[in-house]
Order: sequence, then structure tokens, then C-alpha cells
Amino acid sequence: MNATVPATLSAPHLPATTGAVARAAARGHLYLKFTLGSELFAIDIQRIREIIEYTAPSAVPMMPESLLGVINVRGSVVPVIDLAKRFGWAATVVGRRTSIVIVEIAHKEQMHVLGLLVDRVNAVGQIANDAIEPVPAFGASIKTEFIAGIAKSDERFVIVLSIERTLSIDEIAMVASTASHLA
Repeated sequence: MNATVPATLSAPHLPATTGAVARAAARGHLYLKFTLGSELFAIDIQRIREIIEYTAPSAVPMMPESLLGVINVRGSVVPVIDLAKRFGWAATVVGRRTSIVIVEIAHKEQMHVLGLLVDRVNAVGQIANDAIEPVPAFGASIKTEFIAGIAKSDERFVIVLSIERTLSIDEIAMVASTASHLA
């Protein structure tokens, strides 16, 4: 995980401080919670490199519909995926709080960096392992193989995503190949 994550996560649009992040880490496992549509999701904080404000990606031809294009993050070409489209939903409508969550995913012994377009980043918070329930066989608004589990947070359910399963290995390879050719 990038050492700058706590400072990045305490950006004005994310209500967490470095001290709060450190205290939560001491109590258990940390997740980044974000909103997509009307659903609340969480991703393991160890997968997060940073969070940036929305920047319109440059389109790349012949890519999957969920791949919006690429952005430049400090000299690196980063592919951006619209999670809503990946889930089979309507495209994310860009608004004032729209963010791109930069994640790292391992594929064939290499780390790949991808951006995930989300409606709003909510907070960094602890979810205890025993609070994460198995995925129900029915009723999920996305494919169940994308989900690591369901947890309750502040009287609301949080869908804990498995990034590795949400972004297929083949897609990661294709996106990574495209990004390396554009660099």
C-alpha cells in the first residue's frame, strides 16, 4: 500500500483524519466505503492507492463498455472503469462528489493500477471480519461473484466487494496491456 494513502484519504471530500485511520487500523480491518447509485460498497483499504477528484478520461477505442478511457496520474497512464457499467447498470452520472478510486490489483506477479469511477467516497472505517456475512444466493443488485460479503454499518447494509473478482483477470490483462502501450 502506498505510504501516502492516509494523507490522501483525509482529503476534504472524505471525512477521516490520519489519527482516525490509525486508531481504526488498531481495532481491526479497514475498508473504504463509497456510494454507487443507491448502494453502499466497501473495498479493502489495502487495495487502495489513492482517491482523486473526477477527471474526464481520454477515450480508448475498442475497449469494453465499462472502460471509460485513461487518465494521467503523476505521469502514469491509469485506465478508468465505470463500476456502474461493470455491474450492468446505467453509466455513472458525473456530479460534484464523483471520485476516482485508484486501486492496485495483482495479475501474473505484476501489480496493475486501475481507476474506479464512483458516485461518492463516504469514509474509511473498520468492518470486523465476523461482521461480514456470506453473500445471499438471491436479491443482490450485482453479480454475486463480485461480492466478498455483506456487512451492516450504521444501520445500513454495505456490499463488500472482491476487486479481483469484480475485475476479471482477462479484463485486467487487456486493460494493463492497453495502458502499457499508451505510456
